[in-house]
Amino acid sequence: MRIVFLLHNAYAIGGTVRTTLNLATALAERHDVEIVSMRRHRDEPRFTVDPRIAVVPLVDERDGSRDLTDPSYAAPAVDFPSSDKRYAQYTRLTDERARDYLAHCDADVVIGTRPGINVYVSRFAPRRALRIAQEHLRHDAHSKRLRVVLGRHYRALDAVVTTTEADAEVYRRRMPLPGVRVAAVPNMVPAPVGVTRDPTTKVIAAAGRLVRGKRFDLLIEAFSAVASKEPDWQLRIYGGGPEREHLQHLVDGLGLSGHARLMGPRTPIEAEFARSAMLVSASDAESFGMTLVEAMRCGVPVISTDCPLGPAEIITDGVDGRLVPVGDARSLAEAMLDLITDERLRQAMGEAALRSSHRFDAEPVVERYEALFADLTATRGRRAWAKARARAANWAHRQTHRFRRTTTTRPTSINSTRPAGP
Repeated sequence: MRIVFLLHNAYAIGGTVRTTLNLATALAERHDVEIVSMRRHRDEPRFTVDPRIAVVPLVDERDGSRDLTDPSYAAPAVDFPSSDKRYAQYTRLTDERARDYLAHCDADVVIGTRPGINVYVSRFAPRRALRIAQEHLRHDAHSKRLRVVLGRHYRALDAVVTTTEADAEVYRRRMPLPGVRVAAVPNMVPAPVGVTRDPTTKVIAAAGRLVRGKRFDLLIEAFSAVASKEPDWQLRIYGGGPEREHLQHLVDGLGLSGHARLMGPRTPIEAEFARSAMLVSASDAESFGMTLVEAMRCGVPVISTDCPLGPAEIITDGVDGRLVPVGDARSLAEAMLDLITDERLRQAMGEAALRSSHRFDAEPVVERYEALFADLTATRGRRAWAKARARAANWAHRQTHRFRRTTTTRPTSINSTRPAGP
């Protein structure tokens, strides 16, 4: 089977890039896999790409590229939805290249990996291919305007795949898509190679984009209470982003300069997790929770806010980690202190985390995707009929609405309102 993934930028660092490469590598064991990158800004991808996987860039944005002087590159995108947050990075040239690639694509399966790209797939991918939209963000993380666009275009797809069952249920409830399978498949997280746990470490780790929604400010506040009771322990936050300066001011203002450090991005991150006693996430919301699984794969217990949607499907509270209320610095601090002061509990949770993490091995995730491909192929006729019935029902509804509106707004005849004569 020939499978094509469409990525925003395969040459950049990001969670979607990492998870797509992980899945593509696992599928490449049994299938022909290609990754199409909408953009290219550097010579080589940041992440290592399996040599069996071809990477096809559509628009070259490196210095000196002829694409930069193409008139279409200076024109705004038309096909890519303006309600997608990445719209400013798309041009008419991207539209043209994506349309041309998909028009001549010989894939059996085409998988988009962000909303705007999924619109490309729904509009331009060949009808004989299975057309699948992956959603790496929560339904509710999209603007209302974007959800309207997706609700219209996703009807042409074969499937929408979310990373959690909770999010899949939201899509089923709020975005009716007749004939389109809505399925949940977790991200695949490979086991780390050459990583050794340090059982003596007194480091608490956190990782992710330094943005408001990740609530590193709440974590730092909670850690200040921990540091006052356990001054030998340190907090290390890995990642970069616009909140870095604000977070550094917070660290300094709380007198934590010798205890809490902003470490910057690390790739791969697993070696840092293995040198940590626990990983903590204070997010307001998570579509999945990659860092949680990556830490668990290293045998590290995890603490997370019980935020929508991913953590509760990853962590078994009290077994392989802890779930605490969202926005509650005190509960976060207490959970950290529980693990710090109880070494046996910390070790038992770490061992349970390692066992639990095998749910995210390559084999079960690949099997779920292959089962989805087989099901979509087998039900193609039945799903096409469901789509046709829905279109007919919508047409009938529109016609009825138009007829009623016409009859209620039709001017009343003068003769019909004239009083009867003697």
